[in-house]
Amino acid sequence: MKRILCILLAVALIFSGASPAYGAAKGNVPRLSARKITLRVGISKNIKIKNKPSNATISWRSSNKKIAVVKNGTVTGQKAGNAVIACHISYRVSGKKTTKRLKVSVTVKNAKSVYPQHVPYGKGIGAKPGRVVWSYNPQAVEWNGKGYWWKTANFDEKTVLKMVRESVASLGGSKKVKKGWTNLFKAHNKRNGNGKKGYQKGQKIAIKANINGSGVFDDDDSGRTKMSYTNPVLLKCFLLSLVKDAGVNPADITVYDVSRIFPAYMVNMCTEGELKGVNFVGRNNGVADKDSPINWSYKFKGAVNYLPTCVTEAQYVMNLANLKGHSYGITLCGKNHFGSFINGNEMRPPEGANLHQFLTMDEMGVYSPLVDLMANYQLGGKTVFYMLDALICAPSEGDDIVGSNARWRQYPFNGGYTSSVFVSQDPVAIDSVGADFLMNEPTVTNNNGSLKDNATVENYLHEAGLVKTAPSGNAYQNGNGKNVGNLGVHEHWNHPISRKYSRNLGKKEGIELIQILH
Repeated sequence: MKRILCILLAVALIFSGASPAYGAAKGNVPRLSARKITLRVGISKNIKIKNKPSNATISWRSSNKKIAVVKNGTVTGQKAGNAVIACHISYRVSGKKTTKRLKVSVTVKNAKSVYPQHVPYGKGIGAKPGRVVWSYNPQAVEWNGKGYWWKTANFDEKTVLKMVRESVASLGGSKKVKKGWTNLFKAHNKRNGNGKKGYQKGQKIAIKANINGSGVFDDDDSGRTKMSYTNPVLLKCFLLSLVKDAGVNPADITVYDVSRIFPAYMVNMCTEGELKGVNFVGRNNGVADKDSPINWSYKFKGAVNYLPTCVTEAQYVMNLANLKGHSYGITLCGKNHFGSFINGNEMRPPEGANLHQFLTMDEMGVYSPLVDLMANYQLGGKTVFYMLDALICAPSEGDDIVGSNARWRQYPFNGGYTSSVFVSQDPVAIDSVGADFLMNEPTVTNNNGSLKDNATVENYLHEAGLVKTAPSGNAYQNGNGKNVGNLGVHEHWNHPISRKYSRNLGKKEGIELIQILH
C-alpha cells in the first residue's frame, strides 16, 4: 500500500509542476512598462506589456479621451491635463481564467510654441493658393531599421506611386492626376505671364534633387552611405507620373544636383523601361552657363556662381527636397538650391560662395541668400512644383539614418516612420509646414541641438513672406534687376494634432494644409 501511495504522489507532483498548455505561469504576472508618463500635446508613447501571456485578450481604455487617447498601447496627448490609461488583460493560468486591470497615470502638457504665432505673411500662390498637400501612408516604408535605409526593398513602390498621384491631383484641385498636372502647369504659366496653356510637348524640365549625402567626400557613386539623400523609389515614382500622367518625354527631363554624385543604382533604375532617356547631371558632368551668373541682392564677398545649362535651358524647374534637420537648423526647399550653382569649389560650392555665414547668425531680421534663390528668375521663377521627400527623415544632414533616429513620436506616426510626401506650388507655404513638423518632433530636436528651441531658423521664411518689405530692410530682386513683390505665404499651424492653418479655418489668406492620411 505504501508503495502505491508513493507512486501516486510522484505522479501528482509531476502534473502539478508542468507548465500550462497556454496562458501564464504563476509568478509570471503581466505588468506594464511604466506606471506614470508625461507627454506633450500631439506626442505619442508606446506602453509595452511585460510578461505578456500567450493568447491573452487585451483591451485599452482612457479615462478622458479629451486629454489622452490610446490605441494598441500607444498613448497620444490631446490637450493639457491628467488621465488614466487602463489595460485589461484576460488570460488563463492552469486552465483558470484570470483578469488583470493595469493602470498608467498620464500627464499631458501643452506643446511648447517655439515659433511665435502671427498672421499670415505674404500671399498664397498656386492653382489653389497657399495649398500644401500631405499624403501619409505607413505601408510605404517596410524598413526594419537596420542596414542601409535606401535599399529599394525597404519601400513599396505601388504605395509610393499612389501617394505621388493623389498628392498631385489634390494640389491641382482635381480627382484625377492628369487633370491635376494640367492645372498646375496652367496656373504657373498664368502667374508668370506665359498665357493659359499647360505643358507643351518638347518643353524641358529640370528637377533639383537633394543628393547631399552621396559623394560628400569623394566621387564614389555607390550611394553606400547611411546619410540622407533623395529617396530612389520616390524619385522613380515622381518621374513615372511626369511621363505617364503629365505626358513629358523622358528625354526632356534632367535630374540634377551639381554639388554631388548621383548613386549609379539610382540612375540605372530611373533611366530604364518607361523612363529610358531621363538625364542625370551631377558635379561630374555639370556644365556652367557662363552667361547666367547668380546676382545676389546683397553685397558680400564670394566666388562667382553660375547656373548649370540644364537649368537655363529648361522651361520649368521642379524642386524635390528632403524634410530633415540641418546642422544650421533646417534644410527644405529653400536650401535645396545650394546644389544649383557651380563655382571654383567643386566639392563645396556654397562655401566657395561664402553663403554659410548668413545661416549661422542665429538672428531674425537679417539677409538670407535662400530668399534670393527662391526669387531667382531662373530657379524659383521657373519652379512649377515643390515636393518634400518625407518617407524617412534624418535629424540632420550629416547624421547616419538608423531606426532609432528616424521613427517619429508625433501623431499619426506614433513611433513609426514618417512615410509621407508633401507637395505645393507655394515655396514659402511648403517650407513653413515642414518647419512646423520638424520643430515639433522630439526625435529631431533631441538629436539636433542647432534646431531645438531655436526660432531663428525661420528667419528666411519671414524674409520670404514679407519680401516686399523684408524685416532686414534688404530689397530682394529676381536676379535680373526686378524687385520681388511676393513669393508665397508664411504662418504656423494652430495645433499639433489638428494642424490647421488660416485657410483651413475659413480665412481668405494663408496656408491650406490638405491631409490625406491612410
